[in-house]
Amino acid sequence: MDADLILLDARIHTLDPTRPTAEAIAIQGERILATGSNASVEALAGPTTHRRRLRGATVIPGLVDSHAHLDREGLKARLPSLAGCSSIKDLIERLAELCANRPAGEWLVTMPLGDPPFYLWTPESYAEGRLPTRHDLDRASTSHPILIRPPWGYWPAKGPTPCIANSLALARAGIGRQTVSPSPKLEIERGSQGDPTGVFLEHERMPLSEFTLFSLAPAFGAADRYAALLDSMQAYNRFGTTSVIEGHGVAPATLRAWQSARDAGKLSVRAHLMLSPAWGRASADDVRGLINSWAGWLRGRGLGDDWLAMSGLYTEVDESNERLIRAAAAPQTGWAGFCYDASIPKSAVVALLAECARNGIRVSAIYPEFIELFAEANRVASIAEQRWVLCHQSMLDASQIAKLRDLGVGLSLHPNAHIWKRGSELVRAAGDRLPDLVPVRNLLDAGVRTAIGTDNVPISMFGPMGYLVGRTDRAGKPVNPSQAITAEEALRCATIEGAWLSFDETRKGRLMPGMLADMVVLDQDPLALSAPDISALEARLTLCGGRVVYERA
Repeated sequence: MDADLILLDARIHTLDPTRPTAEAIAIQGERILATGSNASVEALAGPTTHRRRLRGATVIPGLVDSHAHLDREGLKARLPSLAGCSSIKDLIERLAELCANRPAGEWLVTMPLGDPPFYLWTPESYAEGRLPTRHDLDRASTSHPILIRPPWGYWPAKGPTPCIANSLALARAGIGRQTVSPSPKLEIERGSQGDPTGVFLEHERMPLSEFTLFSLAPAFGAADRYAALLDSMQAYNRFGTTSVIEGHGVAPATLRAWQSARDAGKLSVRAHLMLSPAWGRASADDVRGLINSWAGWLRGRGLGDDWLAMSGLYTEVDESNERLIRAAAAPQTGWAGFCYDASIPKSAVVALLAECARNGIRVSAIYPEFIELFAEANRVASIAEQRWVLCHQSMLDASQIAKLRDLGVGLSLHPNAHIWKRGSELVRAAGDRLPDLVPVRNLLDAGVRTAIGTDNVPISMFGPMGYLVGRTDRAGKPVNPSQAITAEEALRCATIEGAWLSFDETRKGRLMPGMLADMVVLDQDPLALSAPDISALEARLTLCGGRVVYERA
């Protein structure tokens, strides 16, 4: 059988234990036909085979982001950007230009203050040494309601985050001197006479203003989410990501965007989705009944194909007023892309986990108390082969690691947040527990299946790989360096382990015959680089299913 494509003259890290390195690879259709020497692979060429000589470039398996929130990236381009404004004067000019191109009375809703991907801000970010107010925005336009949205707070990882409106936006929203905030965590800044200044400060990382005070402002629609998803996939492909797992679950609107892209043949990233249920006021008995009815399509690998699959579900315990406020805005989910109603009372969660264990439905969660809740479900029915997932863990001690191993629970670590962004903060908070901070060395040594994800903060998987190797934060300070791992181990976490989490270890994660032809071509060898250089890598070429989905200009 002739190859369709042959890559020659490369340094290939296959992660195949029978042939760990090769210099050429042959692809037939969507799958790998062979790896080996230039001569052995060249022998598989036919009259229509396309050849690419890589001149010593490195090839690795396509990267698997095990907690991606991929859909959010493209949403950042659906709203006008305020990046690069270094003064309120600059901001007013930008807003005035944007208003000039739209009819009077039409809303202008923009991206947050600051620059992507973090949208960090302080009053000193602007030459005037303060935040803009309604009166500043009024100078841009009094005939357009203007709203500067707050960021998803996990992007800056620093609060509070600001939302700013002009006078017409306040009037449209009915916000005045007598307006009461729906939550103590959404602060309405007021002037000396008690009138709103137009500045609203979000003291939670999941914004509230868009679902409450400014619920009349335009929100993301189906067309926005579809177009954003296509843009998101291109952005992730640029950094070699060919597969994602959405371990926090997806809301119906996000799922429909994925399905539309799949139906149109426009997927360039493989996606394994989990359900984000909208429970509403479901009781424990309601939960049991629904889980039983869903078992046929959520069990094991669930429904779908090699490009788009769904199985399992996400849950958490949250009985806060803020959760109820956000959930009431359904089907709108804003930046989140998941249902806020996936959070339910602890009594209902216990029932849910037990029923999932009985039905072979794997569960994903993000809070450490779920280790014990998973163990409780395991006493109802064994979850050892079901590949339940725990994400977002920054601290794990030896007993917790042993329990995760014994339960067969896989981990998705988030080095972007817990090493690079917040490393020094977490070191200070750890105290005597410092050896337990992102203990990836201990996890691998114990045999816990450990993948890594970006959480979209930001999107390159090479960042987390480098942080696990170098163990320093963005200030260059060490973050429990005794838990450093090798570059090859980090690569395995970003490929093989992610594939295992989505039940795809026989399909992807390695470059070997019969596997899907998902791979990344790099100018440098990540296994021979320093940690900062690993984190700075970008793809030269990304292939998914043997098809070029990204090529650097």
